[in-house]
Amino acid sequence: MEIQGTIKRIGNPETFASGFQKREFVILTTEQYPQPINIEVMGDKIDILDPIKEGDNVNVGINIRGREWTSPLGETKYFNSIVAWKIQKLS
Repeated sequence: MEIQGTIKRIGNPETFASGFQKREFVILTTEQYPQPINIEVMGDKIDILDPIKEGDNVNVGINIRGREWTSPLGETKYFNSIVAWKIQKLS
C-alpha cells in the first residue's frame, strides 16, 4: 500500500530498553480534505528518514498492522499502527 503527501513533522528516534528502535513522522495527505497521518518506521528502517525534511513531498510504502490486547479485567481492545518500509521524494 502507498500514501502520498507532504511531511509535516519528523520525530526523533526512540530506543527502548530491549534495544528496539522506532521513529515517527506525520504526513499530510494531498486529497480534497487533507489528513495528518502518523506513521512509524522501526528497527533498521529508521535511517530511511535521514534524507527527508519537513515540507518534502513524498510517496510512502506502508503496511497496516493490528494487534489485540486483553486487559486484566478481561476486556479486549484492538490497536492499529501504520508502518513505513520505504520513502521516496517526489519532484
